[in-house]
Amino acid sequence: MMGKEADGVAITTFKRVEKKFRVTREQYLRLLPSIEQNMQADKYCLDGQSYNLVNLYFDDEESSVIINSIMKPRYKEKLRLRCYGPPASDDTIVYFEIKSKLYGTVIKRRAGMTYKDAMEYIRTGKRPDTDIYIYRQVMDEIDELRKRMPCEPKVIISYDRRAYFWREDPRVRLTFDENIMSSREVTDPGKFTGGEPLLGRDELLLEIKTPSSIPLWLAQVLSEENIFITSFSKYGYEFRTKKKAGLL
Repeated sequence: MMGKEADGVAITTFKRVEKKFRVTREQYLRLLPSIEQNMQADKYCLDGQSYNLVNLYFDDEESSVIINSIMKPRYKEKLRLRCYGPPASDDTIVYFEIKSKLYGTVIKRRAGMTYKDAMEYIRTGKRPDTDIYIYRQVMDEIDELRKRMPCEPKVIISYDRRAYFWREDPRVRLTFDENIMSSREVTDPGKFTGGEPLLGRDELLLEIKTPSSIPLWLAQVLSEENIFITSFSKYGYEFRTKKKAGLL
């Protein structure tokens, strides 16, 4: 059953440029004063605390999706199920997302539904009923993607996030992710309790998401800390690490 976001559905499209940086905890602590001076914590950071994200990524038996992504084509896309923490009940709202990247610009389309409906869709392909045209459009796109790439649940990647938006332009967002863990043994978000760490315990992933360029004040702060852009995909890093260790 689908409806407005308050009734259990959210459908949103994002289009932006994303830049990633690996930072030490010491750098993170030195960055915070400038960030908190210029930016506002988002609504999920209750009382300034981080919140947990559990992402289920889909791929085929040959891992074609992530292998293609690692090759850095001009266009690439991934399908994932995003949960704000492990779903606590069948009625918990979760989000199917198609995340694509074209010439460096990220476009994300997402549709929300209950955890129960999401798991039913994964198992049988049965979609919840809705009269909302844009919802049907997003789900049509997901159906088509699953036909082209017969993807199944592949890996869960979880992390704790602190997120901020720039007071002068809320489209500019900044996130810090830590405690990044992965699991291939458990691919049901409702049963996920932990996994293997992807980064060192004193390392965080910083992401800056903007409609165009990074604000000057933020670029200066990063430069002072000798923090530079890196190419980093959580799923890609997990795959390469497992492959190198002979576990895939």
